[in-house]
Amino acid sequence: MQKITGMFHHHHDKDKSGSSHHATASINGTNIADANSYEFVEGTIYFPLSSLKDAESLLVPSNKQYTCPWKGESQYYDLQVGGQTYKDAAWAYPTPLAKAAHIKDHIAFDRSIVKTEKH
Repeated sequence: MQKITGMFHHHHDKDKSGSSHHATASINGTNIADANSYEFVEGTIYFPLSSLKDAESLLVPSNKQYTCPWKGESQYYDLQVGGQTYKDAAWAYPTPLAKAAHIKDHIAFDRSIVKTEKH
């Protein structure tokens, strides 16, 4: 098995230099997530589920599935924002494989639909 290195970084609110690590996600100007701690995996921000604004009404499980060889089986979600549904716009790994354990209880967004930013 090929060793995977350098794919992920964990950010808390402050690094050694004292700068902030903050991330937000929005659709059409509506903020849907705001986090002071997040995971950054393969160029994608994974937000803690607790950072979502009203997750119960925002996330609707979809039928789309994908299995990543090192993260495991994903769960996709449609996003409901401002009366609109955005199909398969978010995903999570509810029971990630060992190398991806750090993204358990985190969610990522399709950047073609959701604007994600690190601040």
